[in-house]
Amino acid sequence: MFELVEPIATVTFSEVPNEAFLAVGMRNYWDGYFAGRAAPLGMAPAEVVHAVFYNFADGEVSRHIPWVWGKITPQEAIAVRERGSAAALRQLIGQLADSPGLVRVADLATRAAVSAPTEGRALYAGLRALDVPEKPVARLWHAATLLREHRGDGHNAALLAHGIGGTEAHVLLALSLGMRAEEFGRIHHLPKAQLAGVVDGLRRRGLVDAAGGFTDAGRETKERIEALTDELAAPAYDVLTADELDELIAALEPIAAAAQEVDD
Repeated sequence: MFELVEPIATVTFSEVPNEAFLAVGMRNYWDGYFAGRAAPLGMAPAEVVHAVFYNFADGEVSRHIPWVWGKITPQEAIAVRERGSAAALRQLIGQLADSPGLVRVADLATRAAVSAPTEGRALYAGLRALDVPEKPVARLWHAATLLREHRGDGHNAALLAHGIGGTEAHVLLALSLGMRAEEFGRIHHLPKAQLAGVVDGLRRRGLVDAAGGFTDAGRETKERIEALTDELAAPAYDVLTADELDELIAALEPIAAAAQEVDD
């Protein structure tokens, strides 16, 4: 489900929504990112957004929050994000946007997306408090976003339970992709000394070897985190019967493939 939901939800971070945020006064991509994604939390201070998002380096959130709230309200940001994301998804999936089965898949995804437990999941709970869009394409994007953030909140809990901080999580992800930490896009911009300190911390814990790659313990820790993340995400789909889940998977596959193919 992660592989099917992720391409649909992440149209939010593509060019069409970005242009929509720039048009209302955001200075750059990251202003729009933080305004749109943090908006369900209201005008939360940077410290709260940093805690909820979990994986940004110190100081990155505060470069955008609360500045963005001087240009746009959370309610306006939610509307801009929804319109831009729905437009992007429609553009990406082409004729599938008007296919007869889209209403059904949007409805099944929404049933799952609004049924999951909210306890301990601040960002998911904030999204759950929003109205579900009426139009099928927007509703499907919204459902995918709910499912993605529900899983993300659980992933943060899994990281926390294993003592892995936000920047450390990016290092482990980079290694799992066969990349060195300094090559990974989400953290390669960090000061070399700062990133080296993070890697050294993982090395002292026996998770990274002298060459900067995984140890067996590091690989096992990453695998346990991913398994727990999947386990914590599963309750969102309990509301669906086995047949409905199979139907949802089959219907999402061409939509996710179309979005992924264009995105790649």
